[in-house]
Amino acid sequence: MSLSVQNLTVSYGAHLVLNDLNVAPLEQGSFTALLGPNAAGKSTLFKSISGLIKAQSGEVILEEKNLNTCSKMQRSRDIIYLPQSFYSSLALSVFESVLVSLKQKTGWRVKHADIQEVAHVLSLLNIGHLSERSISELSGGQKQLVALARILVVKPKVILLDEPTSALDLHHQLSILSVIKKLTVERGFITVAALHDVNLAAKFCDQIILLDKGVIQTQGDAHKVLAMPELGQAYNVRTTLEETRKGQLYLDAELLTPQSAYA
Repeated sequence: MSLSVQNLTVSYGAHLVLNDLNVAPLEQGSFTALLGPNAAGKSTLFKSISGLIKAQSGEVILEEKNLNTCSKMQRSRDIIYLPQSFYSSLALSVFESVLVSLKQKTGWRVKHADIQEVAHVLSLLNIGHLSERSISELSGGQKQLVALARILVVKPKVILLDEPTSALDLHHQLSILSVIKKLTVERGFITVAALHDVNLAAKFCDQIILLDKGVIQTQGDAHKVLAMPELGQAYNVRTTLEETRKGQLYLDAELLTPQSAYA
């Protein structure tokens, strides 16, 4: 199973956002980081892949099938997009919210296996203790974890995460990305996460897609992309790839002066 994008063009009125964009096949069990500066088109790309917005042209291919030929219901079962802002009924408890997400995909009769699966996912994300809490009582970071649980419980083929760590502290960033990485491999998801922290991408992701000015600037093995000058050019900084004592790659960045700017 693989996901690819071919010749995708998306505009908002007269404003061209994605211009004949191509994404090489992303394979089952892979965790990919989508990098790029603000307004590069990352959220638009995710919405286009998931079918939330209509492209002017181009194709999204999953398992050799053009998703433009699929119904919205089928596309929503295969591809789930988690935006930066999570909306759920504030009247529901955490457990109920995740259970509702599961039953929307499998029918409304609740089975013992459903209860076990919800409890398992909440435990994986270390939020089992929040099960009976109302969504309205949660912090922004806790709501983001619940939103992730609602995705993981339905086991889609493709998961698109728009800044999944933006409301989390360092401990929870590492914890959640570790869980996402683990489940991506174990359950055979194709996972793509838009990240601002390049070093989190280096630590957890198999490959990197760099999006800038509406086109893919480069795509490939994470360590190779991190060493490319295109990365610094996209963010208008100078980057240096270094290695920690534990052998983990680390990207150092500094602002460019007019004299040192890229040509």
